[in-house]
Amino acid sequence: MLSGKVLRKNEITKRAVTRNGRLQRRLEELLGAFPRTKLLVIGDCILDEFVWGTVERISPEAPVPVVNVIGESFVPGGSLNVANNIRTLGGMVYPCGLIGRDLRGRMLLKTMRREGIETGGMIYDAQRPTTLKTRVIAHSQQVVRFDREDAREIDRHCLRQVLEFIERTLPQVDVVVIEDYGKGMVSPQLLAPVLRRAKALGKPILVDPKEKNFSYYRGVTLMTPNRHEALAAYGAHPDSQFPGMTQIGRALLKRFDCQAVLITLGEEGMMLFERKGTVTEIPTVAQEVYDVSGAGDTVIAVFAMALASGATMKEAAMLSNYGAGVVVGKLGTATLTAEELRESFSTRLGKVVPRVSS
Repeated sequence: MLSGKVLRKNEITKRAVTRNGRLQRRLEELLGAFPRTKLLVIGDCILDEFVWGTVERISPEAPVPVVNVIGESFVPGGSLNVANNIRTLGGMVYPCGLIGRDLRGRMLLKTMRREGIETGGMIYDAQRPTTLKTRVIAHSQQVVRFDREDAREIDRHCLRQVLEFIERTLPQVDVVVIEDYGKGMVSPQLLAPVLRRAKALGKPILVDPKEKNFSYYRGVTLMTPNRHEALAAYGAHPDSQFPGMTQIGRALLKRFDCQAVLITLGEEGMMLFERKGTVTEIPTVAQEVYDVSGAGDTVIAVFAMALASGATMKEAAMLSNYGAGVVVGKLGTATLTAEELRESFSTRLGKVVPRVSS
């Protein structure tokens, strides 16, 4: 006969298998609804350039590597990487942002069309160059990055065109994503009418924040700061003594009057703070980390699509965690497919167990 201890262990294992099976079916159900989602993404549009090469020697002119360039590529970056993630996951996305009337702007539109991203919300600003980030990559490592940008605040003429596009588009979408890279697109003059109109229509508003602009976001549905941004918003210096992340998350939730705050913690996973008082700690699922560029874009893209599909905050956070675990294993500004997301949670479900506290 089996001992009581063995019977209890078998019963616990059986319950865990049943629970994991229900959860997998639920995540499959949400993922199956992704193609029916429609999202509006508002934010800073960036052209990401990758210069690929090899390093074999150090320069005789200075202690820096000499990169032998073997190729280059261009992809939509900034808020457009969020849009691209939504597209590759099967959703319909309407991005809105500023581009310059320059070669970079034409190239950015070309990359969007190549990826199948809607371009109707791109507003030309003749006074602003298109933001360009150039990353030099050698032997799977980023050697250096160059940023060419003009981060002054959006002017009244462009603001009017942006708000007109948003007014036309808002009734058609399920969720609004604000992607703030601090390049001038996101301002109080933009956010105030957008938040007011979105709330009137009952549309959730998700924000990937920039630390200097936290005061703009009060009243949104969800914010997704990383550790550094959360510390800055709380007012703690990274090198000083500061409260635990639980206290910081709850403070941000109250200060900015959000329904939830999702703090991404890199290799430590993420923590979800909800207004009803629960705190969910979700361990990372990443097995190999090659590049964290754009991981936050994937997090908010998957979360927004899950929410639009009827997910709870916890379910959306879990799915976004699995999505982030996929893209950090890729080099460069990466996206993921629905099949990659499905494989991630199918193979790792049960190995990563969220912990809920109140």
